[in-house]
Amino acid sequence: MTAPRPPSGPLWLHEVRHDGFRVIARRDGELVRLYSRPGNDLTNRFPLIVEAMARLPSCTLDGEAVACDDSASTCFYIASETTVCFSTPSI
Repeated sequence: MTAPRPPSGPLWLHEVRHDGFRVIARRDGELVRLYSRPGNDLTNRFPLIVEAMARLPSCTLDGEAVACDDSASTCFYIASETTVCFSTPSI
């Protein structure tokens, strides 16, 4: 049974659940690398994230890489394809 609405109040925090991959993106000087939680190299899998990271100063970002279907809903199947390269991301 689904609740009619999420709990509210100062003791509750909510985060949207995206259906994708956890990615640690690191830019160190000119080098950009993407890693999975266990340390697998995902750099070639998400070229648009690499492109976006290259425009930032040196940093490390921990987030979720997602892909959306034609109705703008996140789609794990699309994100799990070998290389995800659809349109330029916004950061």
